Amino acid sequence: MKKTAKKIIVSGLVVSSLMVGATVGASSEKAELMKANVVKFFGSPTSTISSSVAIPHNYNTLYFSGTVPSVINRNGATLYERYGDTETQAISILEKFKVDLESKGLSMSDITYLRVYVVPDPALDGKIDYDGWFRAYAKYFNTKENPVKTARSTVGVEGLVHSDWLIEIEAEVAYKGGK
Repeated sequence: MKKTAKKIIVSGLVVSSLMVGATVGASSEKAELMKANVVKFFGSPTSTISSSVAIPHNYNTLYFSGTVPSVINRNGATLYERYGDTETQAISILEKFKVDLESKGLSMSDITYLRVYVVPDPALDGKIDYDGWFRAYAKYFNTKENPVKTARSTVGVEGLVHSDWLIEIEAEVAYKGGK
């Protein structure tokens, strides 16, 4: 009986020590984040996206609601002639963000998060063209001109409001006050 009680006490002490260590580590990371004065991106250096983003309290935010592609040719016979493939549509949307941000004195490097909805592409036997989206993303992020790697979700959905749209993107932007 005494051995069992000793094992329980020792186990409890070990678990408590581990919990205290984890709490101290977590609180020091939190303290570091609280002192940060710039947007901080976290994640693997080899990934094209960030796993998380910390935005300091002294930053402003701007949210783009679901943004859809521009018409290439209103009289086109197919959705590809009217709007283009997934990559073309994504570039169209990212260009809209770029123009809008520049008109506000901001840039693509201020985007911290993207939420992307993609639908099956009829030309690909109903498969989603994730690669088309990834190629478009790679032209604007994690580049020499813009090293920012946004946090991002890419979600395959059954359909969007307009049957010609293959992609819709939401963006979150963080910028320093007075920028």
